Amino acid sequence: MKALIIDGYVDEPACFGVPPYISPYIRYLAGAMREQGIPIQDIFYSAIDSIRLKPKDHEKIIREADLVVIIAGMTVPGKYLRSTPISLQELHILSRTATGKVILGGPIRLGFSSEGGKKASSLSGIENAYCCGADVEAFVYDMLKDGKLENPVNLADRFRSVQEIGRWAEKGAFIIRQHPDYPNVMCELETYRGCGRRKHCSFCTEPFYGGPDHRPVDDVIAEVQGLYEEGARYFRIGRQPDLLSYQSKDKGGDLPVPDPMAIESLYRGIRAVAPGMQVLHMDNANPATIAAFPEESEAILSTIVRYHTSGDVAAMGMESADPEVIRRNGLKVSADEMFDAIGLVNKIGGRRGDNGMPELLPGLNFVHGLMGETKETFRLNHDFLKKVLDSGLLLRRINIRQVMAFQGTPMFGNDAAVEKHKKEFLRYKENVRKDIDLPMLRKVVPAGTILRNVLLEVNDRNTTFGRQMGSYPLLVGVPAKQGIGYYTDVTVIDHGFRSVTAIPYPLDINNAGLELLQRVPGIGKTMAAKIFRGRPYKDTQELMGKTGINPDILKYIEL
Repeated sequence: MKALIIDGYVDEPACFGVPPYISPYIRYLAGAMREQGIPIQDIFYSAIDSIRLKPKDHEKIIREADLVVIIAGMTVPGKYLRSTPISLQELHILSRTATGKVILGGPIRLGFSSEGGKKASSLSGIENAYCCGADVEAFVYDMLKDGKLENPVNLADRFRSVQEIGRWAEKGAFIIRQHPDYPNVMCELETYRGCGRRKHCSFCTEPFYGGPDHRPVDDVIAEVQGLYEEGARYFRIGRQPDLLSYQSKDKGGDLPVPDPMAIESLYRGIRAVAPGMQVLHMDNANPATIAAFPEESEAILSTIVRYHTSGDVAAMGMESADPEVIRRNGLKVSADEMFDAIGLVNKIGGRRGDNGMPELLPGLNFVHGLMGETKETFRLNHDFLKKVLDSGLLLRRINIRQVMAFQGTPMFGNDAAVEKHKKEFLRYKENVRKDIDLPMLRKVVPAGTILRNVLLEVNDRNTTFGRQMGSYPLLVGVPAKQGIGYYTDVTVIDHGFRSVTAIPYPLDINNAGLELLQRVPGIGKTMAAKIFRGRPYKDTQELMGKTGINPDILKYIEL
């Protein structure tokens, strides 16, 4: 029996799976297939980007597979540097191409559109395909019982257990070697899923997974060890709504009490089994947890900074600074509580780390179109961000989006403000980029900052774009055509609203183009032309003697 996993990519509030990320769904599936007797050599993986590049090569693989499982679904909108999630049209084409059984799974069960929009058209019209109503890895595991493929319509949808994914995650680690970006693959790790709040945010899909279902610390560590042995070096503990609440204790309050020792055991254990890892980052942190339990949160954040790698981001959902919107939508924190949470993260993680980025900074999420929103909401949000900027606190990124309303959430059918305030939204978003993002980015990475290990990914005319591997990495544009797929160090020379311009560090002054020479801090066009005409130089003494270059510039160049 041959099985094919097609990665259509996922993007959820608490799970990311767009390259260079690989989601847990893929690895759980591969492990479930392996546990049910399919040999490793008969379990195949294809990313949708690879299928687009070589459709004919993949057509044979798709037709020969007895089982094709497509993972897809976006419950939050996103913009991606070089990948695009699967479209509805592509789902139809793939399902028609397959001759074996086709299973659709992942957050696609909650709704789908190629743009990551609202509740999509029914998927029942996709030929030859069955869409799981719960966990696809559990469904496929049940399909494969007794070495046969059961008819999917005869099976019940169910959720997997933490014991099952504890086995499947480790057994499915091998699949990362088939990822087109391997070994530059960011492995998204799950600690738990589900939300324990008594009143959920009006728009969030995480409650559809039920209450918190925490994985044992040893299981997560064993998964990391398995991935590490397969060549993984980049990890993000991202699949949970609030990392600070991992293994927390429910003592009857509105929020469970954090367990700093559990986080200590997790991070220390991960470091022990993966000593040569290049990245260990986190994702979600509930600001309400920080506000309610500042001492425990400070201990946890200190642990994270002690064991992680720099450039980390604690993404926190503020959603709105408007008290009425907060009340109507069951949001987590007030503006004052959010400000205090930002301050605590800055206190622990604000210093600059080895890769040139601050150790750990907050990232804020704002959602517009929520119930109770008025024109005043935009002013309140802008004023809050201005207060953060003026206070000297740092934010790694500000994510502003309009609500995506999924069936089963209180927002479904209540999102009239999206269109009503569309003009205000666009004007406010532009003002935030200009008034907040740009000056904030200049503080986070001032001109002259050296960023280490930037992976060059895309050529766009005479600019090469790259990012450091990590959680919400900063987009870097190098104003020259460079080789793709290589790591390089760069010097920041200019700032956009959400990206920076940089030049290779140190710059090879004998071989660099004139445009790059002009961009070295402190050189300028006249000196660059003088340096260019006098090349080559055998050493810095000759360079300084012939050009009179300022000695401070030598730190950015090499001969």
